[in-house]
Amino acid sequence: MTREQFERLQKPFLAHPALLRALRGVDKAITALVYLAYPALLAALLFLRDDRFLRCVLVPGVSFVAVSALRRALNFPRPFAKLGFSPLLHKDKPGEAFPSRHVFSVFVIAFAFYYTFVPVGVVLTVFGVLLAAVRVVGGVHFPRDVLCGAAVGAVSGAVGFFLIPG
Repeated sequence: MTREQFERLQKPFLAHPALLRALRGVDKAITALVYLAYPALLAALLFLRDDRFLRCVLVPGVSFVAVSALRRALNFPRPFAKLGFSPLLHKDKPGEAFPSRHVFSVFVIAFAFYYTFVPVGVVLTVFGVLLAAVRVVGGVHFPRDVLCGAAVGAVSGAVGFFLIPG
């Protein structure tokens, strides 16, 4: 995407402060919801002495470490840093944008729920798509960052929860 395309996407949010607050609120709310849902899942599995607990810790954990290392190694710039505009979402770090770790996390955690409680997995997948759009409109990710984050999260989850025997 070009600077002009980002500016066009952001224009309505800059013109209407309530829309900008909503965009930022959705970003924070989805992130908080996912990061609360995941420990709740782990606590429930532990409380129930469910054999799926260890896999639900390891698959997202190992995947998160791998994605974080990949981001650090690649160090792709964020749109606002590369194209020179102010992002709508607060972000100090100009690099490590690819793949989006926020979107990756929602998708891999959604797969933990597909593995344990499908309806929540479906809801989290919808939230993941919405978060991907918010992160692009907010100017902190290019579309490729969020698409790759979603794909890596989904593939990690599918492989770790459904393809590896255990």
